[in-house]
Amino acid sequence: MTSRTLRIAMNGVTGRMGYRQHLVRSLLAIRDQGGLELGDGRTLVPEPVLVGRREPALRAIAERHDLPHWTTDLDAVLADETIDVYFDAQATSARVTALGRAIAAGKHVYTEKPTATDLASALELARLADAAGIRHGVVQDKIFLPGLLKLKRLVDGGFFGEILSVRGEFGYWVFEGDWQDAQRPSWNYRAEDGGGISLDMFPHWAYVLGELFGRVTSVTALVTTHVPRRWDESGRPYAATADDAAYAILQLEGGAVAQLNSSWAVRVMRDELVEFQVDGTHGSAVAGLRRCRAQHRSATPRPVWDPELPATEPFREQWQEIPDNGTFENGFKAQWELFLRHVALGTPYHWDLLAGARGVQLAELGLRSSAEGRRLDVPELTL
Repeated sequence: MTSRTLRIAMNGVTGRMGYRQHLVRSLLAIRDQGGLELGDGRTLVPEPVLVGRREPALRAIAERHDLPHWTTDLDAVLADETIDVYFDAQATSARVTALGRAIAAGKHVYTEKPTATDLASALELARLADAAGIRHGVVQDKIFLPGLLKLKRLVDGGFFGEILSVRGEFGYWVFEGDWQDAQRPSWNYRAEDGGGISLDMFPHWAYVLGELFGRVTSVTALVTTHVPRRWDESGRPYAATADDAAYAILQLEGGAVAQLNSSWAVRVMRDELVEFQVDGTHGSAVAGLRRCRAQHRSATPRPVWDPELPATEPFREQWQEIPDNGTFENGFKAQWELFLRHVALGTPYHWDLLAGARGVQLAELGLRSSAEGRRLDVPELTL
């Protein structure tokens, strides 16, 4: 078996997601397992080249993982003909410019979402990438997680009958930063820096709903900033100009209705940080990132509403756990492997920059729906 090295410029690895999920748990994990077998007698070995603005942080990561190649010079990396792929996990506001430069340099690109802060820029990136003939992908990690893979198994098997509704709850309390450090960077709460939960989470909802239940055809949203004052990484107070909660009703192709709440100002009273309940004529299911439980029509209890008496039914115990029936990889690693195969072999891959633009479109329309106080249609996107 022969091996081939694929050099990947990774911009943004000093951030939490770029470091933990993409570098350590994805590319280094693939490298440590001996590479990615391509099925044709070859093995693909990723070689990360770290890129960023903070030299001490880059150096520390490189030394920790014995990575010889790192730089603060993005221009030099993009001019390097040995670099095959450019990956972006920077703050959203820096993404469009960097991706555009990578595409112009002829690099394949793989990027976190949102791909841009506005739909026009997201579509332009997709057009430029297609015109350049490069391979391009956008991280859409949630559909590769165990809970949603099990939920998809139920959908594909016809378990639900006609799907009527989807209800999603996502969020947790992000500390303001005064008496406890915030769990998210301060730019997330500044609209001028590309922050906001709508821009962060609506792109997730676009692909989760589209992959499992059908394309979103209309959106009605209320977007707000519940916590208007926060403290940054240096302990300085600042005004939160971006939304930290978004409440949406989405019509899906085929008629189902989705209700999705996203909030960084909510305390968790559920089994996982995100959960989806799907109700259909033949059964229902509740899925998180790891677990999925279901209740078939034949096993549905007969609750009776009586506010005079305490509830005695063990509702949670009336649901059946859906088994793993397999081994699940880290969701980010699983999608990286698919993208690397796409680069090396040209295998089909539809999670591209156009798919990323659909997520930006839903976020943009959600914000506009809230500002205008009305329901908006979601046109189907094409290049």
